[in-house]
Amino acid sequence: MATGQVLVTVGTTKFDLFISTVCSAEVSRILKRRGYKKLLLQIGNGNIPEVECIEGMDVEYFRFKDSIIQDIQDSSLVLSHAGAGSCLEVLGAKKPLVVVVNEMLMNNHQIELAKQLFTKEHAYYCTCSELKETLVHMNVNSLKPFPSGKTENFANFLNEIFGFNDTFGIS
Repeated sequence: MATGQVLVTVGTTKFDLFISTVCSAEVSRILKRRGYKKLLLQIGNGNIPEVECIEGMDVEYFRFKDSIIQDIQDSSLVLSHAGAGSCLEVLGAKKPLVVVVNEMLMNNHQIELAKQLFTKEHAYYCTCSELKETLVHMNVNSLKPFPSGKTENFANFLNEIFGFNDTFGIS
């Protein structure tokens, strides 16, 4: 059973549906049943969340910090928007990751990144409407660590997903 903190991050964007979904009593209860005791919400440019209080679940939020790497390291689970930078930080810290795709974005490449991370067994992914089901059925112990070391590994991973080639000077 998991213990500790769940970090939720939207990066620099506004993703209020994600934050409100996580703050719902139903999702909080699922996290509490899984053994998590604290939600730390990085809300970016979004609205201040209305939290449905669950006894035994602490909730804090902030907009931005120079770095959230310490928050990532202090967390037992990270729920993140599908921004490549956020995903890279979490994978680099070897923390279990659930990527939540913002379906409202135009030309949404986030889904491609999220699906590939799932296919390679580095993370789970879902939309806001699927988050409850994903949290109920996920097995974070089955996730494979992302190859650490060089940032080129992630660049190559993105190249594979998006079909980039040497045209951009990336190999």
